[in-house]
Order: sequence, then structure tokens, then C-alpha cells
Amino acid sequence: MQLAPLASGEEDKGGGGGEGAADGEVASCKGLLSATPGPTPDPTPSHNNKVTPTPSMTLLATASTGGAGGVTHTTDIHVRETWNKKVEFLLAVIGFAVDLGNVWRFPYICYQNGGGAFLIPYCLMLVFGGLPLFYMELALGQFHRSGCLTIWRRICPALKGVGYAICLIDIYMGMYYNTIIGWAVYYLFASFRSELPWTSCGNSWNTENCVPVLNVSAQHANSTSPAQEFFTRSVLEQHLSDGLDHMGPIKLSLAVCVLAVFILVYFSLWKGVRSTGKVVWFTALMPYIVLFILLGRGVTLPGAADGIRYYLTPQWHKLYNSKVWIDAASQIFFSLGPGFGTLLALSSYNKFHNNCYRDAILTSSVNCLTSFLAGFVIFSVLGYMAHVQNKHIEDVGLEGPGLVFIVYPEAIATMSGSVFWSIIFFIMLITLGLDSTFGGLEAMITALCDEYPRALGQHREKFVAGLLVFIYICSLPTCTYGGEYLVNLLNIYGPGISILFVVFVEAVGVCWFYGVDRFSSDIQLMIGIRPGLFWRLCWNCISPVFILAIFIFSLVGYEDLKSGDYEYPPWSITVGWILTASSLVCIPAYILYFLASTPGTLKQRLRKAITPQQDSAEHGVNANSTYGTHV
Repeated sequence: MQLAPLASGEEDKGGGGGEGAADGEVASCKGLLSATPGPTPDPTPSHNNKVTPTPSMTLLATASTGGAGGVTHTTDIHVRETWNKKVEFLLAVIGFAVDLGNVWRFPYICYQNGGGAFLIPYCLMLVFGGLPLFYMELALGQFHRSGCLTIWRRICPALKGVGYAICLIDIYMGMYYNTIIGWAVYYLFASFRSELPWTSCGNSWNTENCVPVLNVSAQHANSTSPAQEFFTRSVLEQHLSDGLDHMGPIKLSLAVCVLAVFILVYFSLWKGVRSTGKVVWFTALMPYIVLFILLGRGVTLPGAADGIRYYLTPQWHKLYNSKVWIDAASQIFFSLGPGFGTLLALSSYNKFHNNCYRDAILTSSVNCLTSFLAGFVIFSVLGYMAHVQNKHIEDVGLEGPGLVFIVYPEAIATMSGSVFWSIIFFIMLITLGLDSTFGGLEAMITALCDEYPRALGQHREKFVAGLLVFIYICSLPTCTYGGEYLVNLLNIYGPGISILFVVFVEAVGVCWFYGVDRFSSDIQLMIGIRPGLFWRLCWNCISPVFILAIFIFSLVGYEDLKSGDYEYPPWSITVGWILTASSLVCIPAYILYFLASTPGTLKQRLRKAITPQQDSAEHGVNANSTYGTHV
């Protein structure tokens, strides 16, 4: 789902959809393609004739302007690489949106908030909040063909700090999300043996409190399962740390697993869409194959029907609780993933007239249906575990990593053919995670390559390598014995709070400063249909309020971070808020920088701050461009 760099300032069609054309100066525009070295591409437009741009290929556009003196300008624009096939783009978007949270968070949130009744607020939040933002980002990226930095020059120049905030958030995510995938890699290699290591209690890492899950009569108040001790005492070795105050040394085996993840990520990103487009065929489709296999196995287990019934039984009275609606809004937002810059980046490599409206409906629907499907997979097994342990289902399940690294492996260990089920389950987790980390890192790579085309864009492979080495080094503290505490801290304070405010500012910049009418005209230029009243109303009013409400409620309901019985020291909470502020401060800091560096009176500077800057020559070139994938 990763794409190639774009020269700063490239667009596909008029950035303002007619309304925002910068002074309407273009009188004529002629394009000449040159490639050195390499064969000269055929510039003749043809539905069956694609041009595969090389890194050195440039589009030389000569635009004669009708200003004073009829000055002629010449602009060099890199031809933007595009997806080889439309389906690769769709798989990349689906792969980004469908992540580990669909498996370990949605089922828990659903049964906790009313079971089947939760689907009502969930679907309403999808239609009125999540989907309009999802559609907005796909359309913005496709129209302006830019990452999250360069695009603000054509929308609201003073809000370019939003792009820098997104890049910083993506770095924080890379520091911990790849470590979680590394845990799955560790489990995958541990599964290649005759008996899964978390099946029994006779291992060196087990304690006297370890009791096999099927030995119900021996369990007591302080008993722990083999799967729980394998995760905490063998994989993480948390007992050798004192929390964040003394995290201990780096665990070499975990660091190697995380390194393997970064290597996979590099060879999926280094060539842009040429490499990512091939990888997503496996990473996006494999989870669905495994989910259906696991579902087929799960529903045949004793107690599975009870688990599914518990998952779906509506508890209508919970709809009167405002927390249910807040959880539905938060789940939709973090599941679809607007605001991370990924949707902008992925769609920026589409052909200009691609139907992004249809893509938004399709991919968001697949994402939500996948969450629903994952609920059946998880709860069929939770019902089975409750049955064999003679417990209530709510006493079996855990939210988050505990669900997929303790409870589910625990259930797998009791099945016949447990090694096979374990291998395919952790392959599914790895592929789910890889797609999402592809998307987050590609958002930053595309943004920086677009903004600095000569320094970074022309050296993408080296830049990607350097960036991943930097993030890997930063992620090494999460591979220590106390690394899980740091993972939780980064998860909450890195993107968790700040991304909500960043997306609110993005929505305000697009919907209120750039304008819904202008944005609707842009979409009409691309797909031939102007967005209807529903979409314009959502963008104007509902979507910004939707995001602002989630942000406010997250602050109102804030509680200091805890991890089981571990209480985070006060200094770590302070560091967490510094992480949150470090990305948010990019927005006001850039506004002040823009106003200070722009000539003119204060009124003129304020006007320039919110007025899209457009290059008419580029608009003329790209409006007639036929290069790229026909979809």
C-alpha cells in the first residue's frame, strides 16, 4: 500500500475546481516528456497504453501567462507513479483500515456495550461521522495528488503544521506498533514444534502458581495459565523489570523479531507502488482466508453457540448510556483511520478520474464487516473456553493484546492439531499488522518525498532505509524486559489523544476554510458527479463536530494510565503528555512561522494564510494528463 514520491507541487487537475484557480492566468500549456536515461515513452493517450515513469522522467511544462509582459514560465514536474492495478489500491486501503484492533478491540467493545444493540450507534457513527471523513481524505489525496504536507499549500497554507504533526505521530506509532507485530513473529517461530510451549506448566519460566486450563479442580485464586506465563515470563520477561523505572536490558530475541518486521516493511516500501502493490495481494487477503478457516473451526467447538449468543444478544437498555455512543464513535474513527495521512498518500497515486466515492463506500464497508466477522471468530472460541473451564464468558475474555496473545493461544493449545492452528493464527496477526504499519509509514514517506523532491524524493530507497533504521533504533527500548509498559504509554499518548485534535483541525481547514462548495466542485471534476446534500451537510457541520466531541469526551473521561496492577510513575505520565504536546504544537508553531515569514500587512498575511496557493501551469498540465493506471 506504499507509493512513489511526487515532486513538490504536482497536481492532477485544477486545485480549486474552477472556483480556486489562482488568478485564472493560464492562456496555454504545452507538455513535453523527456526521460534520461531510458526509452522515451509514447505520449499519445490510449486506454491500453500505460506509461511507466522512471525516477529521472520529468514533465516539462511551458505555460504562457497573460500577465504584464506576457512572461513565460517553465516548470519541471516529476511524473507521479501510479498503482499498476485498481485492485492493488483497494487492497492497500483495506489492509490499512483492517488492523489488529478489528480482532482484539471491536468484539470486546461490542459485547461490553450492549452486544447486538451496539451495532445501532456503531452504524450511525459510521454513516454520519467516519465515512464522510474517510471519503474526504480519499478525494483530497486523489485530486491534489500530494501527501499530508504539500497538500496544505493548495487548501489552507497556514495549516501545514497539521502535516508535520501527522509525520511525528506516525513516528511514534512506528516505535511501538512494529514491536507488537514482533511479538506475533516470536509466537510464530515458537509454534514450530511438536507441542506448543504454552500447553503445559513444566517449562523453565513457569511458576508454582501455573495450572493448566483444563485442570479446573486445581485452579485457585492466584493460579495462572501456561499461556499467560509464556507471554509475560517467556516472551516479555516482565518479571525481570521494575516497570519504567528500571526496564532492564534489551531482550535480543525480541529485538531480532522486531528487526525482521522492519526488514519486511522496507522491502515492501522501498519501490513505492511497484513493491507495495505486489505485497498487499498477500498481506491484505491472507487475514480473510485465515479468519474464515478459524471461523469454520470455532463454530464446531462445544460452547461456541453460547459465545456467539453472548456476542450478539441485544442489551437495549445500554443505549441510554452515553458511554456506548462515545465508544461507538471512537471505534469507528480509529478503525477507519482518517487523519493519519495514509488515505491521502494511497489515493494520491490513483488516476485522476478514478471513482473515489465508490472506493470509499466499498473499503469502509469491508472494514466494518471484517470487525463483525472477527467477533464471531473470537466469541466462538471464548464460548468454548468458558465451557471447558466452567466459567462465565465475561470471566474469560480480555481486551487488547491479552486477547490475542493469551486467551486465543490458550484455546488453540487445547484443540487437536494445535500447532497448525497456532501457525495460521499468528500469520494472520502478522499480516494484519504489516498492512497497517505500511500505511502509517507510507504516509510520512510520501509527505516528505513530495515536500522535498530533490533531497528525498529522488533518493527514495536510501531515504526509506535511513528512516526505518532511525525508527528501529527508537523502538529498541520497547524490546526490553519492561518494554510492554512503554508500548502502552506510546499507544495512549503518542497518537491516541493528539490525532483526534489533528483531524478536527484538518476537517476545519478543508470544510470551512477551503470550503465545501469548492471541495464538491473538485470531486465533480474527478468523477463527474457533485456530492449530494447529505455529504455537504456532513462535511460542513456533522464531521467536525463528530471529531471535536470525541476529543472533548476523551479529555473529560481521561484517567492516568494503568497496566493491570502496575501504576505508572508520575514522571512517565508527564513524559506522555509531552509526547502528546510535541505533535500538537506543530500546528500553532507553523501558523506563527507562516505569519512571521509572509510579507505584507497583518490583514494581507492572514488572507494569504487561508487562501489556497495554486500553480496554474501545473493545473493545465495535469488536467490533460493521461499518465497512470486506467481504472
